[in-house]
Amino acid sequence: MPEESWTVLKLLDWTTDYFKKNNVAEPRASAEVLLANVLSQDRLFLYLNFDRPMEAQELSAYRASIKRRLAGEPSQYITGTQEFWSLPLRVSPDVLIPRPETEVLVEAVLDFVRHELDSELNYPIMDLGTGSGAIAIALARELPEAEIVAVDVSMPALKLAQNNAHLNQVDRKIHFLCSDMFSGFSPGWQKFTVVVTNPPYVSQAEFAELPPEIRDYEPRHALDGGVDGLSAIRRILREVPAVLCRKGALVMEMGADQAESVSALVRDSQHYQSHRIIKDYSGIDRVLLAVKK
Repeated sequence: MPEESWTVLKLLDWTTDYFKKNNVAEPRASAEVLLANVLSQDRLFLYLNFDRPMEAQELSAYRASIKRRLAGEPSQYITGTQEFWSLPLRVSPDVLIPRPETEVLVEAVLDFVRHELDSELNYPIMDLGTGSGAIAIALARELPEAEIVAVDVSMPALKLAQNNAHLNQVDRKIHFLCSDMFSGFSPGWQKFTVVVTNPPYVSQAEFAELPPEIRDYEPRHALDGGVDGLSAIRRILREVPAVLCRKGALVMEMGADQAESVSALVRDSQHYQSHRIIKDYSGIDRVLLAVKK
């Protein structure tokens, strides 16, 4: 970035062009997100202040952000923020960046609770592999009467999820537990009405072909589902009946081409009375909802 007089608009135009030349995805949006973060403002502020002169320290901070983005680091890790379910979340390389399609999981849980439960008085919900806490926090906001347990094997992820729960004023509604899948649950633990999860489901071959900003920066354990992408899914389908109550539901995200394989695993397990596949906003098979016998 050459040293000269810069306004917000001039800087955005230059950065957008620079990102395009270097094949950075969504160049204009990336430029705006990074600049808004440097200025501690939202993107609307940029549009209302195109003629605002940039100060030297702001240019220096913005230049550092540009270098990180060019190296492939996701904008969300640079800014430390990501929105999910219209809620602000902090993110770091300890957790997967929440995606819009994962909101379909939240919608599926809400639909099950509100329309398929015999009673709405008491329905414990487990968010398995909570990561940033996105799903648990969204459910806590939508279902204030629910008892929610957020589980993750990573203590740094749990600490971040707790901070996000506090940020969104639902920290008193969620219990956080460090556990490898269901190993932290004793036989006497209460049964759950819903277990919701976004497990790792990327096959090893697919993982190698992921864009570098995903493959090289996001936590591999949250993405890599083994040779065929189904390792974690198989384990969940095998072990979740022990923690689900009768007619409780497993609501699970899956890969775009896994619906047939996952449905076969559900049928073969003989633990579920019914199941259905729910499409995401792009019309792709994305979520399994399986009801225990």
